[in-house]
Amino acid sequence: MIVFQTSDLALAAYMITKGLKLVKAERLKTGRYHFEVEDPSDIAEKLKLEFINSEFIKFDNNLKMLKKMMYT
Repeated sequence: MIVFQTSDLALAAYMITKGLKLVKAERLKTGRYHFEVEDPSDIAEKLKLEFINSEFIKFDNNLKMLKKMMYT
C-alpha cells in the first residue's frame, strides 16, 4: 500500500476531498498532527501541486489570517 504522509491539515483535507482515504491521524509528542492517506494510484504528489495552485489554499491562508486577527 502506498501512503502519503503530511502534517498539513489543509493538504490532508484536500486529498480526502479528492477521494483519497485517510488511514491514520494522530497527534505527535511535539503537539503537531500527522496524517496518512492511502494513495493506491500514486497521485498524491500531483494532488499536492494541484492544491498549491488552487483556490483552496487561498481560502486556507485567509482562514488562518482571520484566526490570527481574532486571537491577537
